[in-house]
Amino acid sequence: MDSLTPRLILASSSPRRKMLLQQIGLTFDVLVSNIDERLDHDLPPERIAEQLAFEKAQAVAASCSNALVLGADTIVVDERHILGKPADAADAYRMLAHLSGKTHQVITGLTLISTAHIPQKILMRHETTDVKFAMLTPRDIERYIETGEPLDKAGAYGIQGKGAMFVEWIHGCYNNVVGLPLYLLTRMLREMSFHFE
Repeated sequence: MDSLTPRLILASSSPRRKMLLQQIGLTFDVLVSNIDERLDHDLPPERIAEQLAFEKAQAVAASCSNALVLGADTIVVDERHILGKPADAADAYRMLAHLSGKTHQVITGLTLISTAHIPQKILMRHETTDVKFAMLTPRDIERYIETGEPLDKAGAYGIQGKGAMFVEWIHGCYNNVVGLPLYLLTRMLREMSFHFE
């Protein structure tokens, strides 16, 4: 990367997002934005995901020059109800029982902010994937919660981990369910004229 190319900054501490960026060979720095992730339930879920991604990117971009800041936020939506990270094991149980046997949506909002432009250049998009869960028994849910995996995941499961055994099928981008839709991201990077190949 030459000195004229802005550095890519991931505004997230998510190990899954870091892994996915590394998977496609991107070099980046991590600066975590500590925003208050309050949801505006008057907005449609797609806009909520985009807005949270924008707020994360904006908070980091405010202190960076010649950078391309990536903000991302993934939400799980069941019948228009947003399922965030569970507060505790009982909340995780409630979420997983609610998802059992049904199809839900995973939506990731992405924002890119270029601080190399004056005014800043901003791009916002989202990706949606349908996920069908198998019917879960109470013991299925209890055993999964005992692993600890659901407690820091939106919707109380991780498709890249043990939660994969509950997923009958998906329609759409798999990486979106993990937390970063790579195809959409690469299109956005090209739109921002960011050279990474």
